[in-house]
Amino acid sequence: QAALVESGGGVVQEGGSLRLSCEATGNFFMLNSMHWYRQSPGKERERVATINPNGATFYVDFAKGRFTISADKTKKTMYLQMTSLKPEDTAVYYCTTSGAWGQGTQVTVSS
Repeated sequence: QAALVESGGGVVQEGGSLRLSCEATGNFFMLNSMHWYRQSPGKERERVATINPNGATFYVDFAKGRFTISADKTKKTMYLQMTSLKPEDTAVYYCTTSGAWGQGTQVTVSS
């Protein structure tokens, strides 16, 4: 069973940056695609970005040009570097892979 732990969330002013981390336990890291999702209050959970085992990445429109997904296989950790943050980026951010989800990390962007 995969286990994922997110960290790095916090409160940041509009225009600021944060780097989220997703540390994995077990031997499944990057065997399948890994994803970042987010969920804002009253909204459905939505995908933010994906990184495939071959390193290819995918971003949804709102993340393009502002967010960067990456993975360090030696550390079994996936990252989401977020820049030019906006209040609408406020959400709980989750990582997921192989059917497992982390507990989420809160990101709050103040205007």
